[in-house]
Amino acid sequence: MSTPTARFTAASQAHSTRGQLNGVLFVALFAAAVTRIAAIPAIAGLGLSPLIVGIVAGAIYGNALRDGMPASWAAGVNFSARKLLRIAVAFFGLRVSLQEIAQVGLPGLTQSVLIVVSTLVIGTWAGMKIMKLDRDTALLTAAGSAICGAAAVLAFESTLQSKPHKSAMAVGSVVLFGTLSMFLYPVLFKAGWLHLDTVGAGLFFGGTIHEVAQVVGAASNVSPEATHIATIVKMTRVMLLVPVLLVVGLWVNRTARSNAAAQASRDGAASDAASHAPRKLAIPWFALGFLACVVINSLHVLPESATSTLNLLDTFALTMAMTALGIETRISQIREAGPRALSTGLILYVWLIAGGLGITWTVQYLFR
Repeated sequence: MSTPTARFTAASQAHSTRGQLNGVLFVALFAAAVTRIAAIPAIAGLGLSPLIVGIVAGAIYGNALRDGMPASWAAGVNFSARKLLRIAVAFFGLRVSLQEIAQVGLPGLTQSVLIVVSTLVIGTWAGMKIMKLDRDTALLTAAGSAICGAAAVLAFESTLQSKPHKSAMAVGSVVLFGTLSMFLYPVLFKAGWLHLDTVGAGLFFGGTIHEVAQVVGAASNVSPEATHIATIVKMTRVMLLVPVLLVVGLWVNRTARSNAAAQASRDGAASDAASHAPRKLAIPWFALGFLACVVINSLHVLPESATSTLNLLDTFALTMAMTALGIETRISQIREAGPRALSTGLILYVWLIAGGLGITWTVQYLFR
């Protein structure tokens, strides 16, 4: 016979589970509406993916209408922004294949590695040292510019376990400068100011523009060949998400252990430092899932129709994660570091144009 306490506990757990499911369903319906909005020609023409529209719409709701959502649904929103996010990032690997990367060969890989590494280093340094941003905001902003826009911000947010408003600031940088690139690059190319041939344009566009959709939108104004090369180079940058996340995960773990040891030493308890240090290795295991999906896609194990369906579902899951992050974002928090985060994005944008152009010329010279 159950006691009143046991019955109360069971009822409380059932209520909590129901609230979480309602929260997930709410985010799913919200994401469905966002997907329809993103498909409007005027918005799609700007290269704004459902992910970006999702975080903007979510932030508007979270700041203007959040009080209308039951408190019990918050757990479902958090689930979408955290656990669902990791699953979706892993399945993002089905969009990349080793065969596509091999098509651009060593020049494309070299271009991608140099752009990603240099942008991450410059962005993190400039954000922390010049703009006085915290580590997470600087890294998120750099990752969005260096790798694959909003998807990279999501992946880094999961690894760093940072606050939602920091991701929102990084995505804002991606939206602003990525959209600007989509319109500016074709104009510069047709005006002859970039001094690049079609292959060079593909390397430059794919190596320096933020979002995949923005790369396709910009390169399609040059030629089909440039679009093909640019898309593959861009997906090579996406592929680099795995090693970069693993390195960042190890770095975050080591930094946390060092800080814990230093704090314990200051408290006069150096011998207990190990007990205060994080025991869980901060390796983003979903990145290995991403790599597994790349291998599966490269082996053509799944029918093309199945892969296409999974990619559609994955885009929807990523849109749900972005929408949930937007709901958890507070404008007041963004306002504190917003100008500094955008200034870091501007520094990176100047580097992507000037430095990216120099890297493209160098790569073409070395591999001609």
